[in-house]
Amino acid sequence: MVLTGRTGGLRGGGQDYVVSVKLERGQSMVSLPQIQGPQDPTRPLVVIDPGHGGRDPGAGSGPTKEKQLTLAIALALRDDLLRSGGVRVALTRSDDRFLALGERSAIARKMGADLFISIHADSTEVEAGAVGASVYTLSAKGSSEVAERMAARENAVDLIGGVPIRQQDDTVSAILVDLSQRKTQGQSEEFARLILREARGKVPFKDSTFQSAAFAVLKSPELPSVLLESGYINHPSDLARLTSREGQLALAEVVGQAIRVFFARNNQTVAAL
Repeated sequence: MVLTGRTGGLRGGGQDYVVSVKLERGQSMVSLPQIQGPQDPTRPLVVIDPGHGGRDPGAGSGPTKEKQLTLAIALALRDDLLRSGGVRVALTRSDDRFLALGERSAIARKMGADLFISIHADSTEVEAGAVGASVYTLSAKGSSEVAERMAARENAVDLIGGVPIRQQDDTVSAILVDLSQRKTQGQSEEFARLILREARGKVPFKDSTFQSAAFAVLKSPELPSVLLESGYINHPSDLARLTSREGQLALAEVVGQAIRVFFARNNQTVAAL
């Protein structure tokens, strides 16, 4: 950023000056996305975050990359919510662009979102032989060693944008020790359970319970948030499901129904379930 101006009140006249300020990479201003759905601002707003994007492809050693699948699933979920009505929807990205982790959660906060969902696809390189989706909430310590490794891998995304994730550790810790955030944490866990309930017999999940870890993208203290790992991109059956239109729609319908039930339980008006 460059500021220019002119000093005044000095003998011999003013002097022109130029001040340069270096902006840190990954901290650029991001324009807020369009809100779709009802024009009624009292209707709940869901912000869907397709993970990765741009120069960060995410998981996948073959031609199919995580960033492609997350966007396809996010668009399917958006369409499911818009078809049902009663819920406003926005996507942190609707094309192939890079966003830092802090930018993703900041978009949801600035828009006054009522629910934030970050969508990802894992890799069997993390856990050999694993298959099925998983849902995560925020915690200071991972609910398992696998969850710890998962959070470390996802948090490392910011290194691509030149922002060390260590800068966010204090913020995450402060959120977790703040007793006023217990309600938000409880709502996040409630929503995670609803996803698992709606998925039974429809979409395979690796675990019967939600997991937790220190995901930086879930750090917003006032916003119920979950991270959905839609499946393992390097597992043949999961990859076939995630790349098929049927598989994407099935996952979108499961999460969409969980969203509608969540808002109904929390006395936020949506369309008939």
